[in-house]
Amino acid sequence: MPTTAITTRRIFLASSAELADHRREFEMAVRRRNDLWIEQGAYLRPIVWEDFLDALSKTRLQDEYNREIRRCDVFVMLYRSKVGRYTEEEFATAVGQFQATSRPFIFTYFCDSPDDRATASAGDLQSLHSFQQKLRELGHFQTVYSNTDQLCRHFGEQLEKLAANGFVRFERDREAGDGADHIRQAVVHGNGTIAQGDGPALAAGAVFIAGNHRGPIHTGPRIETGGGAYVGGNVKAGGDFVGRDRIVTQGVPASGIVALFAPLLSAVNEHAEPRSQAEARQRLAEIEAEVARGEQADDSRLARLLDALAALVPGAVASLVSTFASPPLAAAVGPVTRFVLGKLQAP
Repeated sequence: MPTTAITTRRIFLASSAELADHRREFEMAVRRRNDLWIEQGAYLRPIVWEDFLDALSKTRLQDEYNREIRRCDVFVMLYRSKVGRYTEEEFATAVGQFQATSRPFIFTYFCDSPDDRATASAGDLQSLHSFQQKLRELGHFQTVYSNTDQLCRHFGEQLEKLAANGFVRFERDREAGDGADHIRQAVVHGNGTIAQGDGPALAAGAVFIAGNHRGPIHTGPRIETGGGAYVGGNVKAGGDFVGRDRIVTQGVPASGIVALFAPLLSAVNEHAEPRSQAEARQRLAEIEAEVARGEQADDSRLARLLDALAALVPGAVASLVSTFASPPLAAAVGPVTRFVLGKLQAP
């Protein structure tokens, strides 16, 4: 009987002791999600500070936490009336790791409970306000919640979006007809022939591919069809894809970028505060420059730029999302950028 491969994703949960009940509810919600996903080959492993042995170590126990953060796929932070020194250190570790590797995905949840803040010390409140200012400087949005139902529901929605963008690969996504993966590969030199699947062998260097196949198909610098062509998946030619009447190049042509971003520039000019206009236009110029790099674009940098522009000009968010929904841009962005766009689009 075949076994199901399990894709494990690690979720590090950081919070102060005052939110212990919220932390337990969050863990339970993750485990309920596992009940739905485990049979499809996906498992979410929550990592909390209670998992660590509180014993004498050659290094600080906090160093162990930070090491786990660098290994995790998702970092979640809960805070209410204060942000302790170690919790802030954990957040900084997650941000540094994200900037270096585009992982982990970072979520910050602020519990809006005025009663607790009314009894908090001045030092605690200062730590909270300082941290929230740091988030604004990073262009990161905190999510406000009033109770654990809201917290768990929102995070569950984010997990679904992550899954839709390839964060996990369910077993059903890997099935191909009989439930097994099929990988076929062939290389032809000169004027030979090649056939993949149950189709005919085509001469003069032509390629015929049938069946279910994953991953890019690399053909060299050029594909010429001489007429019509149908592509059901992704074909990477490394240059031009040429049909009889049309030429489409990979990426977004530089000549078209200005036209694509013109509506967004208008929205930025209309909605940006006077003191933020120069910075907002600079962010937009950096976004355009990153998109113009085509395949060499830095997905995580582009995502951060979009997030920062949305924070500077909230009134332009709808235009930003619609701009990147246009086919040339939608096909060019990576998974981190798609995730940020989905977050911005969420109500």
